Amino acid sequence: MDSLSGQVAWVTGAGSGIGEAVAEKLAELGATVVLTGRRREPLDAVAARIVEAGGTAWVRTGDLSRASSAERIVAAIDRKFGRLDIVVNNAGMNVLERSWQQLSAASVDAVVGANLSSAFYCAIAALPMMRRAGGGLLIHTSSWAGRFVSRLAGPTYIAAKHAVVAMSHSLNMEEFVNGIRSTVICPAEVATPILDRRPVPVSAEDRARMLQPRDLAALVAHVATAPAHVCVNEILISPTWNRSYLGQGTPPIAAPARAASKAKPGRRAGTPAKTRRR
Repeated sequence: MDSLSGQVAWVTGAGSGIGEAVAEKLAELGATVVLTGRRREPLDAVAARIVEAGGTAWVRTGDLSRASSAERIVAAIDRKFGRLDIVVNNAGMNVLERSWQQLSAASVDAVVGANLSSAFYCAIAALPMMRRAGGGLLIHTSSWAGRFVSRLAGPTYIAAKHAVVAMSHSLNMEEFVNGIRSTVICPAEVATPILDRRPVPVSAEDRARMLQPRDLAALVAHVATAPAHVCVNEILISPTWNRSYLGQGTPPIAAPARAASKAKPGRRAGTPAKTRRR
């Protein structure tokens, strides 16, 4: 099956998890796949498997929370291939500090940069090439947290993923006139290495019940192979055993300590003081 033969697909966060599975699937469908992430070693391993299976892969490392990285990589893709048909905005991360009591400016910057700013930067960099070609497809990995607010993912991740959903819909509102389509995918829990960054550990049994990276890869393939006149705007997907319905995995809230009594010595707490007569 080579329904994407001749097309160039750029997959971010391609060194593990969803990005890894998506890259391998798109290569299987005949696309030339550009793999991006911060660390070269896992990207090289994914690329080697793609080449061994008969596909074509090209590695370009970069920190996509910086606009200059996205610009540099897209310029390199233009020079080497002269086209960019598909962008899979999958880069993202989370932190262990997921309550307002724990948040810091540094953790907010890190989560917003990895999940939201990177998606904007990649889209901004890719759009001129797509407009020039008269078409293109952007697919963004948001989250169940991009549609439903809960304490599981933390306020920063939730806010960033909600914004990714809005970003994708806004792309369709403007870029449809250029033949460009945007799809946002909102998966519930997926068994990827990001689960290791959970405050509450996830058991092997629970991971086995979750969505798997191959499930998301099949979904991306479905969107990528749809006819050019079809725009899949948004997909909300979960495992059948959806732990969020049970509230599982959400860390408990510590009850605040009761304020110490300010009653004067000799007076019982809660006993009103006598009114002084004037």
